[in-house]
Amino acid sequence: MTVTLNAYNVVAARCAAEYLEMHETMERGNLIYKIDVFLTSSIFRSWKDSIIVLQTTKFLLPLSEELKVVSDCIDCIATKACIDVSKVDWSYTYNRKKLPEENGNDPNWNGVRNRPVPKDWWVEDLCELEIGLYKRVLVNIKNIGIVSNDVIGEALKAYAYRRLPGFSKGMIQSGDMAKYRSVVDTIVWLLPADKGCVSCSFLLKLLKASILVNSGEMDKFELVRRIGQQLEEASVNDLLIRAPEEETTMFDVSTVQKIVQEFLMQDKSAEIESLEESHELQETRSGILSEASKLMVAKLIDGYLAEISKDPNLTLSMFVDLAEMVCNISRPAHDGLYRAIDMYLKEHPGISKSEKKRICKLMDCKKLSVDACMHAVQNERLPLRVVVQVLYFEQVRAAASSGSSTPDIPKGIKDLNSGSHGSSRSATTNTEEDWDGVATAEDLKALKGELAALRLANGVGGSERNGDGKSNVDKAAINKMKGLLKSKILTKLWSGKGGQGDNSGSDSSDSLGSANPEEGKSTPSRNRRHSVS
Repeated sequence: MTVTLNAYNVVAARCAAEYLEMHETMERGNLIYKIDVFLTSSIFRSWKDSIIVLQTTKFLLPLSEELKVVSDCIDCIATKACIDVSKVDWSYTYNRKKLPEENGNDPNWNGVRNRPVPKDWWVEDLCELEIGLYKRVLVNIKNIGIVSNDVIGEALKAYAYRRLPGFSKGMIQSGDMAKYRSVVDTIVWLLPADKGCVSCSFLLKLLKASILVNSGEMDKFELVRRIGQQLEEASVNDLLIRAPEEETTMFDVSTVQKIVQEFLMQDKSAEIESLEESHELQETRSGILSEASKLMVAKLIDGYLAEISKDPNLTLSMFVDLAEMVCNISRPAHDGLYRAIDMYLKEHPGISKSEKKRICKLMDCKKLSVDACMHAVQNERLPLRVVVQVLYFEQVRAAASSGSSTPDIPKGIKDLNSGSHGSSRSATTNTEEDWDGVATAEDLKALKGELAALRLANGVGGSERNGDGKSNVDKAAINKMKGLLKSKILTKLWSGKGGQGDNSGSDSSDSLGSANPEEGKSTPSRNRRHSVS
């Protein structure tokens, strides 16, 4: 009887021969010897046959393991994966980039590859292995130490997309959750230590998957740590992690706070390390985070805040706490933060005046672009104090752009930030409650008209100077501003001041909209126009 051995039945035949004791001591050229020769001379020489044989071993455990068929297959596969790509001359699967000649869609393909073999040529074929065998092969490949960590990362990414249904959308479809947990935990364990070997987006998908399959806290902590190290690469959609079912909010804000904290800790860790080094090294050492990375993360969090603000159950404290984590990162424009604040006010109309004041303090009115200022002046959701600040700083910017000197800040406007309201005569009309209230649509319309007039007045005649050194347009702009402050809209501010505003010689460096007083100086760089990003 002729028996044809192939990759699908050779392990079963080998185990049967072992069970029947078909050794050389019984008869020369017995079945065990013939199968071992077949494995060595044929199966282990073939890339795909080796993978097929390894897959079949799981059905014949533990005997296939005792006969070393499993370990021999793993060694063979790992060795082939680490070979120089110039020596790869066997068939392999490579559909991820949809190459026409690899998919049989190229009519001009003559069966010979006309492009170099990619470094990750073996990645897709190994996705056929179950997680236990896959882990052993990857560990073997990593131990050989020839394959780069980038390729290892690509292999783990391909396996996750293949083995975790819904992973690409940041979710896990219903199924064998224990099996999916094993896949997620193994991938996290196999991640190379090097930063950047996998993308931040992939790490965040892994984190979402680990939450859904209820992985251990250590795995989640490791992912949070890694994500924090390259947070500047993330997008807003990447950070939208669904909150657990027992939570009232839509998104898991606390996890994002932990990620941001890990990002900011990098600089602190660098400072601690620098203290342990010599004085010479301390002079040349700088923080590990670049200003560009910090700015990207600040903008990312602004966008994230705007997105989660749509959740009616998001508390003010959660919004403010996250925003304050990046408040020390200097940003040329606060348009993104303004959009987030405006979105929160829109979706949470029932918050108190004090809460509106608290959230608006996060924003620096001097750092709003022209378009954002125009929107803010017409925004009925903002407290009146913020509208007045925005209006005044837009006038300051217009004066600077026309070449005029920066006008002095009236005492009444400075009081908006400090909470002081001058003399006791104004105590009944200039209360905090008044300024934390919102302006009416009629008031905002008048403010808009005054703002347009101020910008127009500063657009012409900036070169004429009078005896006191100020341009005529500059004086006109100041007078225009004082006239506005004395108008019906701002009577609360100016009444009872005893003319303080007209005699105000206040330094224009005092900050109004900024939580950081040191950022208040009106320098040319701060008065540049920024488009809404």
